[in-house]
Amino acid sequence: MKKIVLILAFFGLLVIIAIGSLSQRDIEPTTLIKLKEKYSKVEQPSVNHGRFEILKQKFNSPQEVTKACQSCHNTTAHQVMNSNHWNWEREEYVKGRGVIYLGKRNAINNFCIGTQGNEKSCAKCHVGYGMDSKGEVYTDSLNIDCLVCHDNSETYAKAPEKGGAPLMNLDFNKIAQSVGKPKRTNCGVCHFYGGGGNNVKHGDLEMAMFEPTKDIDVHMGTDGMNLECTDCHTTIQHNIAGKVYSLSSMNLNRNNCEQCHTDTPHTDDILNEHTLKVACQTCHIPNYAKANATKMYWDWSTAGRLKNGEPFVEEDSMGNHAYMSIKGSFVWEKNVKPDYIWFNGTASHYLEGDKIKDTTKALILNKLHGSYSDDEAKLIPVKIHKAKQPYDPVNKILIQPKLFAETKGEGAFWKDFNWQTASEEGMKDAKLPFSGKISFLETEMYWPVNHMVASKENSVNCNECHTRDESRLAGINDFYLPGRDYSALVDTGGKWLIILSLTGIFIHALFRFYASKKIKQRAINE
Repeated sequence: MKKIVLILAFFGLLVIIAIGSLSQRDIEPTTLIKLKEKYSKVEQPSVNHGRFEILKQKFNSPQEVTKACQSCHNTTAHQVMNSNHWNWEREEYVKGRGVIYLGKRNAINNFCIGTQGNEKSCAKCHVGYGMDSKGEVYTDSLNIDCLVCHDNSETYAKAPEKGGAPLMNLDFNKIAQSVGKPKRTNCGVCHFYGGGGNNVKHGDLEMAMFEPTKDIDVHMGTDGMNLECTDCHTTIQHNIAGKVYSLSSMNLNRNNCEQCHTDTPHTDDILNEHTLKVACQTCHIPNYAKANATKMYWDWSTAGRLKNGEPFVEEDSMGNHAYMSIKGSFVWEKNVKPDYIWFNGTASHYLEGDKIKDTTKALILNKLHGSYSDDEAKLIPVKIHKAKQPYDPVNKILIQPKLFAETKGEGAFWKDFNWQTASEEGMKDAKLPFSGKISFLETEMYWPVNHMVASKENSVNCNECHTRDESRLAGINDFYLPGRDYSALVDTGGKWLIILSLTGIFIHALFRFYASKKIKQRAINE
């Protein structure tokens, strides 16, 4: 009877615990449920711009649209003109340099290399009109392009090689009356096509992200949360949260997963412990370039070949440009497994005119800092873009060639296909010395992978890292990783601990067996 009572009491306790647990969940929704509730609400515009008389006038130029916008939004011009989207640079502290201006104006990359002298081509992704080498666009607020970020009609488009000017056959009235909060289409038209084509630069930002499904990105999937870029990249006075790591050196105004999911998003404590040194993206983005391939290698040294005196293009098996006379040879990859590095949020950059100390190895153009011993550093996934680009072997600096011109004979490589004149004109525009000699140097750029997040079911498995065979973290060797690393001392010590433990258990059992026999024998004798 006593046993039955104990059993019933035990099961009763389990029922009480289960009910309490369920009740607790009802009372205290999980972080994920709260996020779903927050972002499932459809935002309703507070203003109908189609009702404003000033926007019904006939607009003959984009500047007239900007003037109409500023008649109501009379303090925003100052905000925009103080943003890095407008200035292409910002004040940054770089270790060893101090406080400098850093941005597209003076940083060298290993895609189209630099903006100096090439402004009319590069500025199709600038939030202004009329960019040129003189920089006069920066001084006139009427040159602010409000529409490129705020057009909700999805008909606005910049003209190619026109310094940021739009196509002039657009219906500016329809567009001006359809403005609103930026959507994925506004952000993506520049950020998905950076570097001269779809998915060239980032690998995790491409045209599939305009209308992705959950298997492409669990946050932005139209069949799931359907988040917009601005849901994470929040904005205060036209300064947008989040910075591109190729042009930022300080650990300020970064975006991270914890701002929504907290530091302890898992129910499993061992997984939450991982977040101390492992970024969320490391496990939750097992691969990138899921829908379309991304450019992994760019060889400028092969550029300039012509067929019958004319430039030509060749494509690979996926339909990507494998060779272009104006740019050289490319290697593209799809469903790429990231590389991994330690990153503490700070970086250093190769700037115009910097001396190259060692030309026998690849030059890293944006060094991301961090190590296991760095308290601020975490493991993050990155795309490493490699290139071979022109440099001056005498002055030991990278060459910024003049690439774009409207007509032949101005020295631009994309018109004249002559490295000598393109280098001379480009270095003159950049006000840098040029010896007349041209070689090609291997370079690398690191692009953190933050998008194309997978569902928890499709995240990286434990044994993909904690394994001796093809571990994802095989190249990170400044710490001991259980399951991946081998130590004869640790393994031998572990074996002896097991042997000694089993021996102790066996001896203890023998002792208990022998003691119980003695007790029984004593009881019999008594």
